Amino acid sequence: MNPRSWTADAEEAAIVAVAVHATDPITRLGAANILGGDGRVKVLADDELARAEVVVVIEQSVSDGTFAFLRDLRAASRLDPPPRCVIVTDNFRPDALMSAVECGMSAVLQRGTTGADELVRAVLAVSEGSAYLPPRLQGTLLAHLDRMRRDVLEPHGFTLSGLSGRERDVLRLLAEGNSTGEIAAELAYSESTVKNVLYGLMRRHGLTTRAHAVAFALRGGLI
Repeated sequence: MNPRSWTADAEEAAIVAVAVHATDPITRLGAANILGGDGRVKVLADDELARAEVVVVIEQSVSDGTFAFLRDLRAASRLDPPPRCVIVTDNFRPDALMSAVECGMSAVLQRGTTGADELVRAVLAVSEGSAYLPPRLQGTLLAHLDRMRRDVLEPHGFTLSGLSGRERDVLRLLAEGNSTGEIAAELAYSESTVKNVLYGLMRRHGLTTRAHAVAFALRGGLI
């Protein structure tokens, strides 16, 4: 999604608690003033960072120190899920993309061209679950995901959804209202195999009932 096209829906969100991080104190003060000047954003003090819903990181170049800060902040967060991150930088290395994703990165903006209104829109949109990556980083992310699928997941029978093909088949039939016996007959499995498949995925994802498992798969678009 292009940040210039973020809609008014995100802009009408509730007040968003934001942490601002920059090694340059003048840059941090400027960004805090921009964000704090908008009534939909509350910029947190240093002793309130565990409450942050969105973290804005502004650096000329993103470094290992940046990621260490984000990991520490996410570990200290009182929120579930932990905060999302907007990175504003002039130099984002494509090989740092997966580290950034692991740290909650949801948007990357160009420091030299991002204006005040665009920064506010980005924060509000990210707080609502939107994301933005420049086209070159989108390609890098897709390449990483393809390698993960090919080299890590498929050799163990899993897909990018986190489910095996057998688990998806069982959940799909369960969502259609079939009993475990009917699923076993449809897939040519024993009924105990079907139950074991369900038990395994429910335990792995912290699901408590079969209905919960179906809802989890439907909400995530997994079936």
